[in-house]
Amino acid sequence: MKKLVLIVALLFAVKAYAQNFEGTIKWSMKVDITDPKQKAQMEEAKAKMSDPANQAKMKEMQEKMNDPQFKAMMDNNPQMKAQMEMAMKAMAGGDISAMIPKGMTIKIKNQNTLSKLEGGAFASEFLHLTDKDQTYTIDRQNKTYSLLNQVTNDNKKPEPVVKVTKTAETAKILNYNCTKYIVEVTDNGRTTTQYLWATTEIKDIDFKALAKQSSMKGQQRMYFDKVDGVPLRIEVKTPEANMTMEVTEIKKESLSASDFTIPSDFKKI
Repeated sequence: MKKLVLIVALLFAVKAYAQNFEGTIKWSMKVDITDPKQKAQMEEAKAKMSDPANQAKMKEMQEKMNDPQFKAMMDNNPQMKAQMEMAMKAMAGGDISAMIPKGMTIKIKNQNTLSKLEGGAFASEFLHLTDKDQTYTIDRQNKTYSLLNQVTNDNKKPEPVVKVTKTAETAKILNYNCTKYIVEVTDNGRTTTQYLWATTEIKDIDFKALAKQSSMKGQQRMYFDKVDGVPLRIEVKTPEANMTMEVTEIKKESLSASDFTIPSDFKKI
């Protein structure tokens, strides 16, 4: 589940894809579990977490997290600490669906982007700086940041097989005319199908520029340059789950340059 969420989010988070656009783009996110076995396991886990006895154990575990020795260990790993805290919060509420992000906000200025997953146990921020051609993950709660690894010849994996089909089907999203694309990605014998609804009516955002960036390779690079316009809706279908992302707002506005800088008191990890 985490992999599905982050892969789709990173399609937009890791690179700037605007030319003259400055403002904010908001996306909604929805995940539906389709695998019967996994769905049953989640329902069972939800019932167990709602049980008073397990709620008491969860409270005891939260108290143990305040143990000085355990706390010191977590302080040395801020990312793990943040994920554990969010997961504990979601589980304490007895609803495992609370661990799934509900949306994403992307701020764009001078071809730099700041992307933030909203809600869920995997909430993250990604800052891409065009002049450095680098992307960072930012943890504001623990005042830390880290460099997102780029694809190199040393760690590059074999490219998957990708088939992109432009259809004649159209739809209106946010009052923009969109065309439907079908993207089939086969990697290690596993096929993932994506449906993209893209519009050519937004002239100051260059989505194809995303495919030319050094760290955006693999399946994303292979099909981004085959899609005309800006995707406003994405559907990802896997054997385990379906995810839908749709733009809910495109707002042109002046943004502060400080949003696109790493605070000086943040520690690199």
